[in-house]
Order: sequence, then structure tokens, then C-alpha cells
Amino acid sequence: MPRQLPSTIAVATNNAAKLREIAEVLVPHGIQLVAAGAIVAAWTVDETGVTFAENARTKALDLARRTGVPALGDDSGLEVDALDGRPGVRSARYAGEAASDTANVRKLLDELRDVPVASRRAAFRCALALAWPDGELLEVDGRCDGTIAFAPRGFHGFGYDSVFLDPATGLTFAELADDRKHERSHRGQALVALRRELGER
Repeated sequence: MPRQLPSTIAVATNNAAKLREIAEVLVPHGIQLVAAGAIVAAWTVDETGVTFAENARTKALDLARRTGVPALGDDSGLEVDALDGRPGVRSARYAGEAASDTANVRKLLDELRDVPVASRRAAFRCALALAWPDGELLEVDGRCDGTIAFAPRGFHGFGYDSVFLDPATGLTFAELADDRKHERSHRGQALVALRRELGER
């Protein structure tokens, strides 16, 4: 029999903004989320994968093994056509290992300074892996396409949201209300796929 969506999930991230987004989608469906750091002090894992899926899988399996509860790993980022898919899996570290969102966005815009509108296509990608302590694993993903703006706009979201233009609305993800962003975003799509695979709550 297929497993059901667990009632409690440990989330394998130290990114508070990412945890908040996951909670906004799952908590209304009766899922209790526990931050990794709340059950494993200073939890971290090396992200050595060359794909989003590999990193998500590594995070989920590690935290499930350490905690004994189902764990959700998320790895996501931005792929820009004009940059041959960069920043990709290094999205959070694009301007350096301890880079801020502002520094990452600045580097991206600097690299795209002379790239015209028609060539600024990009995609947000999200890989989710839900691991059980016995090693069973469920993997899903989500993707949304857009373009890169010439300057940051908006005050919501995090990461590259302020420069990712949603073609359906003409707004950056940082200009969208949270519920609208969840409907459009890569992470929102991946979380819907996860619920669908395990049975809606």
C-alpha cells in the first residue's frame, strides 16, 4: 500500500524563508513541520550533488536517519539560458560561500548587463525528496519559466525573487502576494505534486 503524507515532517533546511514557504503550503493541510535545527543542533550536510535532485535526496536521507522521523529535503535554484544554466545548483552560493541574497542578485545582474530582453529567459527549479527513516524515498519536482528583470523589484520573497519576472502577471515574484506566488512558483508546484503522490489532505 502506498504511504500516506506523514502528519509530522522534519524539514531539512536552515533557510527560514524556505521553511516559511513550505509551511504556508503544507500546514493548512494538517501537516506539522519541524525545523531541522530544532531536533538536530546545528544540523548541516554537504551539498555535493551536481543536480537539484541529488542535493534534495542527500538532505532528506541524512535528516531522516538522524531523527527517526520522515524528512523533507528541498534543493532549488535559478537557471538562466544566457548563462548556460548558471547559477543552477550554486544559486545560494553564486557570489561566494557565505554570499547574501543581495550579493547573488548583484552578480547575476552584472553578468546579464548587456543581455537584451529577448535573451533573458530563465527558469526556477525545485526538487523535493521525502525520506522515511527506513530509507524509502519519494521524489518530485517543480519548474516555472520566466525572464530576468534589469533591476530588482518588490519586497516579498527571498533569493532571486526580486528579479524573476512571471510572464503571466508581468510582476516579479517579490511583487506577488504569497498565495499568488505559491500558485505560480516552482516550490509551490513541487509541493502540490508531493501531496498528489501521497494522497491529498
